[in-house]
Amino acid sequence: MEQKIINSTKIAAGDLIRLALMGKDRLWVDYDKEADVLYVNFGKPQKADDAREKKGVITRTRKGKIVGLTILNASKFSLKTNQN
Repeated sequence: MEQKIINSTKIAAGDLIRLALMGKDRLWVDYDKEADVLYVNFGKPQKADDAREKKGVITRTRKGKIVGLTILNASKFSLKTNQN
């Protein structure tokens, strides 16, 4: 199991770095398994002044800049669905 975690993290590393660099060079990620919700924050989690939902993704903004994403039913997203 440990090697599986290491391998999966290595595969995701490049995408996570690119995602972090789109924000404030810090990326905070939290997954709520029970609710199946993935929270992605650019920089330290902060309050937003606007939020909009589209196709299961809530985009949170502050002063017009994306500060976080909330992905509903996150386990349904996969590489296969994103490659179409």
